Amino acid sequence: MKPVNLTEAEVPVREIRLGSITGFEGTAGELVRCARAGSLTDSTRSFSQCMDCSSINAFCQLAMIQDAAVVNHAPVGCAGDFFTFNFVYRVGQMERKQPAVIGRYFNTNIEEQDTIFGATQKLADTIRAAYQRVQPKAIFITTSCASGIIGDDVEGVANDLAGELGIPVVACFCEGFKSKIWTTGFDSAYHSIVRKIVKPPARKSNKINIINFWGSHIFDQLLQRLGYEAHYIVPFSTIAQLEQIAEAAATIQICPTLGTYIGAALEQVYGVPEIKAPPAYGIAGTDQWLRELGKVLDREQETETIIAEEHERVLPRLSEYRDKLQGKTAYLTAGAAHGHALIAVLRELGMTVQGAAIFHHDPIYDNGDITADALAHDVTTYGDIPNYNVCNKQAYELVNILNKVRPDIMIARHGGMTLWGAKLGIPTLLIGDEQFGFGYQGILNYAERILETLDNREFVTNLARHSTMPYTKWWLEQNPFSFLRGDLDVKVY
Repeated sequence: MKPVNLTEAEVPVREIRLGSITGFEGTAGELVRCARAGSLTDSTRSFSQCMDCSSINAFCQLAMIQDAAVVNHAPVGCAGDFFTFNFVYRVGQMERKQPAVIGRYFNTNIEEQDTIFGATQKLADTIRAAYQRVQPKAIFITTSCASGIIGDDVEGVANDLAGELGIPVVACFCEGFKSKIWTTGFDSAYHSIVRKIVKPPARKSNKINIINFWGSHIFDQLLQRLGYEAHYIVPFSTIAQLEQIAEAAATIQICPTLGTYIGAALEQVYGVPEIKAPPAYGIAGTDQWLRELGKVLDREQETETIIAEEHERVLPRLSEYRDKLQGKTAYLTAGAAHGHALIAVLRELGMTVQGAAIFHHDPIYDNGDITADALAHDVTTYGDIPNYNVCNKQAYELVNILNKVRPDIMIARHGGMTLWGAKLGIPTLLIGDEQFGFGYQGILNYAERILETLDNREFVTNLARHSTMPYTKWWLEQNPFSFLRGDLDVKVY
């Protein structure tokens, strides 16, 4: 773990900064022990099917700042991200009663000749065009593999144009080839915000930063009860709001994978305390998180009252759900922190977690506090988890494992993974809102949806009967981790 350094234009990737990995097979307990002992090493696959890119994760944060523009310094194909997040942005605006305007996204269209002669002039021209067309309060430049390989001086152009236009023009270095862990893109976006947008605090406020994707505003009522105001960042913030986040009383993360860097940066640079307990999933996890929140905000008595009230409300209903779900088996696939959170929810419901495919693993977060280790919390609180696989969306591994363990239900965080369970006739539940399972109510939310999914398995049964798999019988008979362990002496073309 390296301390936050805002004098550098780029944030070190997670492999270097945190020792993060994308390849592991074993049990969750083994992974935690290796990480704690400092003996965790990444396993390399001899065959890799697919993975995401840091650029899209940087873009998904910067693209939804209300009065900023994003210039993607890349070939036009990289602008495929625009469509996805323009849709999410418009839907999010309508949910928040805001005018549904289109995103302010521009692409420099790096072409073959630009890779020889450079594309800094194209970048400067595009920044000027973006400023003239939409009059943003700030412009972010997201880099690409192409701009990184040819060595364009993006930082120099950004600094020159900031002086010319009189607004922050901020370089965000998120080239996909630099890291196998695409969540490094979150860190790149937040580094650019803290480095060039956030201002030193003039005073302290009663606002609490909520590092968020674009989910439900579930913290409003809780924080109001404690005498504080929820401030959701970064999506749907304005530049003026982001300038003031160092004045907040504390920072809450809905997902440490998302917010590890900015939470630590605000604490290390500006003294904004970060809530370091694992996210509030499951009864034990929510109790721990609320007590940490009360301690940081000096509201310990109030949080104990909330805990008692919620236990009285939730535990009788939870007992009913446990009776119905006891002995049911589940397999899940998700990003790191959210996957760990789902393990806690499933175990609280009395279900057996047969395994998990988690997209990467951070042995420690940027705050350096081991109490933030959600996977260690799961293992300590609920016991070990077998068939624990760290894989960056390798569908061929997932299909093989599912075919062997055959859980009663598969739970996924990302839509592209759900079809594999359905094709095998396994009821599959997709939850896109990462806040759906948060807190005491979140356990009940998941219980209800799981029961609904288990009661309606006819669709996946018929789908499995009439669909085919791209993976052969030969592969499904192999060890799922053969390409991770090097067991197979075969060539893959």
